[in-house]
Amino acid sequence: MKITGKYMLSANTDVLWKMLNDPKVLEKVTPGIKTLEAQGEDSYKAISEVKIGPVKGEFKGDLALKDKVEGESCVVVLDQKSKMGNVVAEIGMTLVQKEENQTEVQYTGEAKMSGMLARMGQRIMSGVVSTLSKQFFQAMEKELQDSQ
Repeated sequence: MKITGKYMLSANTDVLWKMLNDPKVLEKVTPGIKTLEAQGEDSYKAISEVKIGPVKGEFKGDLALKDKVEGESCVVVLDQKSKMGNVVAEIGMTLVQKEENQTEVQYTGEAKMSGMLARMGQRIMSGVVSTLSKQFFQAMEKELQDSQ
């Protein structure tokens, strides 16, 4: 399943880059994340709980930031497993400075699902991914406002 979109955030790229690379911030703003524990540089053990419509379950696995270009871009790799199926996603994020305190985050990638998740169909899952993406960026915007 393809994942694409963009979202405008009220911060310059330097501030946003620091937040995207802070595991405490990621744990706080990523929908469903219960814990995010460092395993190494840019590599984390992630436990999340997702419940949107018919999709509900606890997922355990890894989250990593790869191919980082300081202040510009990175690739988020997520590998999560649950009783209801597995998700492997690779999402490239690019930060584009628009104004002094406005950065557009452009993201594109792909998620592969197996098990019950795959059988639910793309229409349902694309709605879930869209909702989770929106929640992530809204929480990041709130975190930016709270940190000022």
